[in-house]
Amino acid sequence: MAQLLQLCLLASSLFALSFKATSSSSSSSRDGDGLESLHFALYQHETINKTGYIIVNGPAGAAVGQTTTPFGTVFAFQDPMTVAANMSSKVVAIAEGTSITSSFDGLRSISIAKITLRLKNRKGSISIVGGTHNIKPADHPVVGGTGDFMFVQGYVTSSPVDLKGLTVTYKIVFHLYWPPYAKKFSLHDKHL
Repeated sequence: MAQLLQLCLLASSLFALSFKATSSSSSSSRDGDGLESLHFALYQHETINKTGYIIVNGPAGAAVGQTTTPFGTVFAFQDPMTVAANMSSKVVAIAEGTSITSSFDGLRSISIAKITLRLKNRKGSISIVGGTHNIKPADHPVVGGTGDFMFVQGYVTSSPVDLKGLTVTYKIVFHLYWPPYAKKFSLHDKHL
């Protein structure tokens, strides 16, 4: 059951997330059209009954195992994200959200998450939503952001790194893009 929770957490942790150091593994650029981008990776660590919990357990089925959860299972999580796969490395983000097992084989879920980032030169959050596969990489669109990530667009790719034990680890690769008009708005110039 704990392994099922781990997988569900993993799936819900979409942004499960290989980053050696925030500054050395990230890249930022601006193209000719003024589109700014930022690419980096983090690792998401989800521990069953510590950072992730099954809220509603779906009906048991034939496909229940370490990497699956029953259809309809609702899972909630608040996972640390680090710069390396080692859980003791520096925490620079928190992923919090929920997922619902959406396939009868228990391997896929629909996930919603907010990732609060505290990077060297940027602070804020991004919101993601999409389908997650428990044992394969999955892309999730970025649907919004706050702080330095206001108006951001892009996607994150979640890939399983370690699915054994009570804590599961995902590599989350971020591909973020700011449109040219985003520069006109800063945290200090909010007029509402």
